[in-house]
Amino acid sequence: MANLEVDKIRNIAVIAHGGAGKTTLVEAMLFDSASTDRFGSVEDGTTTTDYEPEEIARKITITSSVAFCDWNGHRINLIDTPGFINFLEDTRGCLRAVDGAIVIVSAISGVKAETQKIWKYASEFEVPRVVFINKMDKETANFSMAVGELEKAFETEVLPLQVPIGSGDSFTGIVDLIKMKAFKFNNGKAEESDIPAEILGEVEEYRKKLVEKIAESDDALLEKYLEGGMLSDDEIIKGVRAGSLTKRFIPVTCGSAIRNIAVPQLLDTALLCLPSPSEMVRISPIRGKNPKDGKEIERKPLKTEPLSAYVFKTIADPYAGRLSIFRVYSGIFRADSTILNATTGAKERIGQVFYLMGKKQVSAQTIGPGEIGVVAKLKETYTGDTLSDESRPIVFEKVKFTDPIISYAIAPKSKGDEDKVSTSLHRILEEDPTLRFQRDEETKEMLLSGMGQVHLEVTLERLKRKFGVEVVMKTPKVPYKETIKVLTKAQGRYKKQSGGRGQYGDCYIEIEPLPRGGGYEFIDKVVGGSIPRQYIPAVEKGIIETMREGVIAGYPIVDLKVKLYDGSYHTVDSSEMAFKIAGSMALKKAIQDAKPVLLEPIMKVEVITPDDTLGSLIGDLNSKRGRVQGVEPQAGGNQKITSLVPMSEMLTYANQLHSLTSGRGLYSMEFSHYDELPAHLTQKIVAEREAQKKEKAEEK
Repeated sequence: MANLEVDKIRNIAVIAHGGAGKTTLVEAMLFDSASTDRFGSVEDGTTTTDYEPEEIARKITITSSVAFCDWNGHRINLIDTPGFINFLEDTRGCLRAVDGAIVIVSAISGVKAETQKIWKYASEFEVPRVVFINKMDKETANFSMAVGELEKAFETEVLPLQVPIGSGDSFTGIVDLIKMKAFKFNNGKAEESDIPAEILGEVEEYRKKLVEKIAESDDALLEKYLEGGMLSDDEIIKGVRAGSLTKRFIPVTCGSAIRNIAVPQLLDTALLCLPSPSEMVRISPIRGKNPKDGKEIERKPLKTEPLSAYVFKTIADPYAGRLSIFRVYSGIFRADSTILNATTGAKERIGQVFYLMGKKQVSAQTIGPGEIGVVAKLKETYTGDTLSDESRPIVFEKVKFTDPIISYAIAPKSKGDEDKVSTSLHRILEEDPTLRFQRDEETKEMLLSGMGQVHLEVTLERLKRKFGVEVVMKTPKVPYKETIKVLTKAQGRYKKQSGGRGQYGDCYIEIEPLPRGGGYEFIDKVVGGSIPRQYIPAVEKGIIETMREGVIAGYPIVDLKVKLYDGSYHTVDSSEMAFKIAGSMALKKAIQDAKPVLLEPIMKVEVITPDDTLGSLIGDLNSKRGRVQGVEPQAGGNQKITSLVPMSEMLTYANQLHSLTSGRGLYSMEFSHYDELPAHLTQKIVAEREAQKKEKAEEK
């Protein structure tokens, strides 16, 4: 069914918090549509979309995966997305490329913090949604509780289109509120029947709400309804579709993914309530910029339009090379062609193109507007790039991913593997834009930064599996800095006589603190030639080198003004080296008398937590020397705490927050400023550094 008409395509992300059942639901959809011939299991590691070894071992979706099914004459492209907090940015990147989303909410746990974050992402890209209340077969399942939580959390009117028949062990099917028919399931097969008498009253209440909501949306329908007329099924269907696409309300369905109950009805609802690419342009037009003049351009999802495609995901495959997963917005993406990467200006040679069914590639000659495909071995194309017709280029806006919140130092297990680690990690970085890898110039460590500890652990597992590189991970050193508090003066005099020509350099300096963030300033106030002009840069060089190395604990010195005002020299023995050493000696002496202190990095931390853990989280932040700046109520019974906390206290916060909030809390963190470290902690760090120096000296 390749290259269907655009109105027969649906691009849908399946989104939810971790453990809600996304992968199982996608598996049920693929099975029910006969796209697969077996119902894979997360427990057994046999699902179509969770195929990476790390996903199978942990039983969670770590990286988004694309599959497709054909249902009632439509092609549905499904993206199974991560729900675990460390991997939500991947979900966000995928929402940029879809036209609709199925949001899973658990009938047991309801709306969680991650659900709210993902909902916010969907709103960012104006994506219409359908809610599927999953796990109705579990013992404590509560449909009305989940519906109530949805309205409260998202401050949006929700509109149930189905009502469950029973719950827990007695959950057998659903009542369709549009058709007013019951569907009971046995081994995944549905049987239409009359509505059970025991839930008829509840069903009629929900049906009344549905009809009223549809009637309110149209003056003619409202008049008909108020005059006692019944709305036809067609009028209700038309109203449900219009209200869903305009996001006046969110349609709600229910079922059990693992028992394959009501999944076919969900597929029907997705076709009804989520837009095709041609309808999505009325909600969110396809706009980009001409890379030549920066003017805005609009495209239509037509085969006759110039080609435009957006790369929303990259997979680094050590055998197949880089795989670029793209969404075609206009025109036709052809195999064996040359196209332009409009973002970079590079021309790319296209070989074969494919559809994706999990890790399986299905060959295609052309991929049309609204479709999702993959191409291998593009040389200069990465996530966020736009591929377009060379003669009619367009660049789409990239998704700006959140900066990493946690860093760990890494070192190769085998000596001499530093270059191999660096090369392999840069390949991994191609597929994960939320990772950062750098060498800290101050601590000399290789730092890997990501969205949480699990994120980094998974990255290192992939590094070993894909590229055969093993590293050890340890808590990084905190980048402390040194500074002074008062003005002082000192002399640095270097004199060495050991036969032949000697060494002589002599300088007087005055140092004083600069305001925080003031950096470094050097002032030459030498008069009368007490230090010849050619030696003054050498004095400054000695000072700068000492500032890099630190004086009290080996950390860089900052916020310092140095004034060179006097000195003496020897016509024969003076040299640049001697004055460089003299400058270094002078600074070391002056620092000791200038009330030196350590500065520590302070982070701005935002934590979102449920109301019931607010007190314990504020107490925990206070115990970390944090200063709470404010608390703001959030939707869904959550609170946002803004706080300034020392970096040293936040290195393993992800795990602590998970423990304090039972996995319901979220946090983000960015650098704010440097502040003075308390004296008792300074003494501890100085003592540790001295011990390390002594240890190194003994090793030598």
